[in-house]
Amino acid sequence: MVSPSTVSLKKKSLMPSSALRSKLRGAGHALSAIVQIGKDGTTAAVLKQLGQALRDHELVKVKIGSECPESRFEVAEQIAIQSGADLAQILGRTVLVYKRDPEKSRFELRAVPRAEASREKSKHPKGKSV
Repeated sequence: MVSPSTVSLKKKSLMPSSALRSKLRGAGHALSAIVQIGKDGTTAAVLKQLGQALRDHELVKVKIGSECPESRFEVAEQIAIQSGADLAQILGRTVLVYKRDPEKSRFELRAVPRAEASREKSKHPKGKSV
């Protein structure tokens, strides 16, 4: 087992669910960066803009400018902590941030109640493909 002190900052900062993370990375590939962090670093205004973007889009790409005084991992950690979001990916100076919409999530399906799931199974006779 790997001790917590030897885990890289990149792996430490990413969200735990690999299946969801993979789905988010695929969806985030085509996105353009909505939020940009410049020479002032992670400011209150940037976090406010990110919060609004997460409410509107649920999945947001953040571009960290080369003049940013903080490292990309420090920025990613600050974003995650202060916005309450998860990090799906850190790729170069781009961070993919995800915050689940509690009402209408596009990336996470709601759990189907067991009674409803069993009714779905009984509709299709055995041996027949749907």
